[in-house]
Amino acid sequence: MTVSTDKKHWTDEEFIALSRDGNQYELVNGEVIDMGNSGMEHGYIACILVAALITIVKPNKLGAICDSSTAFTLKNGNKRAPDVSFVAKNRLQGLTRPPRGFFQGSPDLAIEILSPSNTVEEIHSKIVEYFENDTQLVWVIHPDEKFVLVYHNPEPDGFLRSGDRLNGEDIIPGFSLAVSELFEIWDW
Repeated sequence: MTVSTDKKHWTDEEFIALSRDGNQYELVNGEVIDMGNSGMEHGYIACILVAALITIVKPNKLGAICDSSTAFTLKNGNKRAPDVSFVAKNRLQGLTRPPRGFFQGSPDLAIEILSPSNTVEEIHSKIVEYFENDTQLVWVIHPDEKFVLVYHNPEPDGFLRSGDRLNGEDIIPGFSLAVSELFEIWDW
């Protein structure tokens, strides 16, 4: 992860234009952070989650699922991009399409998949910001150790292993996924 030391006010248009180079960025306290590439395992887990979530969210018209290229503008001006996110339909009222720019506010569910370059401090800061901006649920997925931490506030209150299930709770009613599906060994 590379941090730009150029502190300035970024317009949405300028910030979106940065991604033309193929990288993904977050804006944190006026500094642009290059989130870099995360590798295939990271992307594969994100796809499993998106595919599983969309099978409940779309047919039941619960809201919108977004990938890691979606940044959310938080109250403090930071733009954060969870690896996978969900925004409930009640927060999308009046929209007939997704906004072309950034969503104002945080997602209802934010999912972070740890990469080797992530630090504990970095992830904790994101989680704190999500909850300061009305996120209701955060899942932090640890591929190396094969577990998921569940948050309803900035401190984890759930620890899920391969024998457990992720649950959408009241945020995504009806959603359930075996944690083991995130970490399956390929058997071609």
